Amino acid sequence: MNFMINESAQKLRGGYYTPLDIASFLSKWVLSNGNSHVLEPSCGDGIFLTAIGQHSKSSSDKVTAFELDFFEAAKASSAAETAGVATEIINSDFLEWALDKITHKEELQFDAVVGNPPFIRYQYLPEKFQLLSEAIFKALDCKFTKHTNAWVPFVLASLALLKPGGRLAMVLPSEIIHVLHAQSLRTQLSLECRKIVIIDPEEIWFEGTLQGAVILMIEKKKRNEPSEGLGLIPVQGRNFLLEDPSTIFNNVKPISGSTIAAKWTRAFLSAETLELLEKIEKNDHVYRFKKIAKVDVGIVTGANKFFLVDDDTVKDNRLHKWAHPMFGRSEHCPGVIYDMRQHDANKAAGLPANFLWFPEDAAQEHIDVARYVAKGEFDLLHTRYKTRIRRTWYTVPSVYTSEIGMLKRSHNAPRLILNKASAFTTDTAYRIKSLAIPASQLVASFVNPLTALSAELEGRTYGGGVLELVPSEIERLLIPVSDQIELDLGELDAMIRHRSMQDAIKIYGQKILRAIGLSDDEILIIFNAWTQLRNRRQRVSGSEE
Repeated sequence: MNFMINESAQKLRGGYYTPLDIASFLSKWVLSNGNSHVLEPSCGDGIFLTAIGQHSKSSSDKVTAFELDFFEAAKASSAAETAGVATEIINSDFLEWALDKITHKEELQFDAVVGNPPFIRYQYLPEKFQLLSEAIFKALDCKFTKHTNAWVPFVLASLALLKPGGRLAMVLPSEIIHVLHAQSLRTQLSLECRKIVIIDPEEIWFEGTLQGAVILMIEKKKRNEPSEGLGLIPVQGRNFLLEDPSTIFNNVKPISGSTIAAKWTRAFLSAETLELLEKIEKNDHVYRFKKIAKVDVGIVTGANKFFLVDDDTVKDNRLHKWAHPMFGRSEHCPGVIYDMRQHDANKAAGLPANFLWFPEDAAQEHIDVARYVAKGEFDLLHTRYKTRIRRTWYTVPSVYTSEIGMLKRSHNAPRLILNKASAFTTDTAYRIKSLAIPASQLVASFVNPLTALSAELEGRTYGGGVLELVPSEIERLLIPVSDQIELDLGELDAMIRHRSMQDAIKIYGQKILRAIGLSDDEILIIFNAWTQLRNRRQRVSGSEE
């Protein structure tokens, strides 16, 4: 978990300022519709005001802009004056102002919205802002979650204040496409917009962050106007900024229906791929993960450095009696089998491969445990939330092993791990129980392009291109299962370790998908679709790892 004390002032403020060429592109588009009253809900130093000045064609054009920071608001005021734009800069909280307008159902006044709202995690927001965020969701009858980010209520409120037929163009985190906490926003956009377009760059635009960003361009429905859906445009470089934004918006072919009902990642796929996926989902040999296996979170220690230790720590503190095998990182298991040979190699490499589990009375009955527990209390580990709510802080609850493990995060593709060592797993991994087929068969069947593709569609992306899956997303993964072939798990394990996960997915996946009736052409379509989404996540153009 990240704590506020460890975060930069820029990250806590959410201030990642937009380059002028991007601000100009967005401003040109919202103004090309003849819009005159523009909202900028978080104007920062006024870069969008400068851009609006470049493209404003009427003396009647005006901007209402908000900025909490007094000094930034002063810069914005100067930028507006230089740009010759009639601007009212309000040095106060946009959400508070917007909530008042929304709850009193005041007449909509904005023809356009443009900007780059703050990117701040909910837990880092001041309490007042947290309450305002929740109130915005409630006022708009949207489902709220405390996992949300500051930009989400900004977009919701801006959309609510936009006139029918108006345009909104914003720079947003790329997570709008896939994270669960943005589902309410995706739903609201789908309901209220005639057309949604997202421009998705390969590059990272903001220095000092691994966060990808996208451009959102929407046109709000007029009364009884049908929805065209969503169009996603992957781009490399900034040459697209030289094109006419209206041409880009108008020419993209959107998709709608179930494809964009939840996460929007499917919109990256071709119509041919989507049609094939729909066909495969009806295949009698393809199952949702929850139909054939159960997933549970790993052990939550509350203090991993205290409970997950290397051999030297065990030896120095004479804790052999309470040390048990564990894994929870990709470096612990580079393949799909975790056995005692791998465990011994981890220990020899000095990795924290031991999980310390102490019964409730251990510190009273064993002097070595008492000394070790005292070290933890000296570091105030017993005052942490997860430890202080226990009856005995050093006795970790819900401790059991599972026949299969799965790491929460992956780089190329997720994999199941056969737990031959009966090792424990921490909350960086999940505990999996096969319900319908042998554990080894489930582990082997998981390595194929269909499952890898469904993981890209169901999961979410984090900084550096990491893919993460939570239990509800794992339960929706597509798993092909066939009794017509035998899969050598040892051979598969060696291939992943010594060649690559991509090779294993391609070679073993072909065997598995052929066995359930897919043609080689269909298998190639699925493999290429997975490669496309993986490369997008990792922000690379090539086809290899």
